[in-house]
Amino acid sequence: MKRFLAGLLALLAAANGLVMLLAGRWWYGAVPGVSETGPFNPHFVEDIGAAFLTVAIGFAWLAARGSAAGRGAALAGAAFLGLHGLIHIAGAFTDPHGLADLERDFAGVVVPALVALWIAWPQSSRGESNA
Repeated sequence: MKRFLAGLLALLAAANGLVMLLAGRWWYGAVPGVSETGPFNPHFVEDIGAAFLTVAIGFAWLAARGSAAGRGAALAGAAFLGLHGLIHIAGAFTDPHGLADLERDFAGVVVPALVALWIAWPQSSRGESNA
């Protein structure tokens, strides 16, 4: 199940990253709330698109192999998604519109981060299979 979800997360992250790299201006206007963060900066959008492609590679590796190296690559991707989610959560407490922003972004930012961390987290010591 986790390997299937890793593959699905890889596909979604790859699609997002590619659109950010190839159609950044369109992505910037299409994703709710993004245009409210300031003026379009193509370099910034492309940098984040590259980060999402890196996430995709890590989760694709885990989905394909289920190896320790794949898990490490997925953990690195999950770390990015987790930190991204924490930034959105912190904004809920530091920005006047933060709670409304978090409500809008929760399903698309925080939930994927939690799922990614659950998928990539190393196997428990009780011998349960995570892959």
